[in-house]
Amino acid sequence: MTSYVTCSAIRSLREGAGLTQRQLAERIGVTDKAVSKWETGRGLPDVTLVEPIARALGVSVAELLSGEQVVNANRAGNLLRSRFFVCPLCGNVIHATGEASLSCCGIALPVQEAEEPDDDHAIAAEVADGEVYLTARHPMTKDHFVSFLAYVTTDQVFFRKLYPEQTADARFPYRGPGILYAYCNRHGLTSQRAPRPARRPAAQPL
Repeated sequence: MTSYVTCSAIRSLREGAGLTQRQLAERIGVTDKAVSKWETGRGLPDVTLVEPIARALGVSVAELLSGEQVVNANRAGNLLRSRFFVCPLCGNVIHATGEASLSCCGIALPVQEAEEPDDDHAIAAEVADGEVYLTARHPMTKDHFVSFLAYVTTDQVFFRKLYPEQTADARFPYRGPGILYAYCNRHGLTSQRAPRPARRPAAQPL
């Protein structure tokens, strides 16, 4: 990690959890004097205690290191409020169903804010035979490429990871209205509505 747990982070998260120093100490198997030292800047918890402290406080390790608890108000929401995180170092893609505090390769990951695609990043989508077929007219070179395509509905996520020199396309089962996502390694995340099946013309009477 690029930062370590601070005295103010432990204190604020402990108080937010409604715990005394003694209660926190008992949960992680240390003395309340040790907790007091951490919170007054006279010592730091050993790295082996970081995860136990986070569990005791009911937060993630990333939240403990940042000192900020993420409150997810999306418990009853649907997947159309999905969030994507992309590591700029290793290319790892993480999907979350709501607000989250995530890290990869030792850095905190910002949520990718989706924008409307321009002509170079628009996804052509066709629904036929129970599937949706996505294609992008985007370069797929080693330096400029689409990293993934995704189709998200209210209760399902379909995802295809892409790599340079592949074709920028994907075929997913069609599950109705939703959102299509594409991530360009240079220009970021774009989104657009998934298409609806074309209406078949009414049969003509004989």
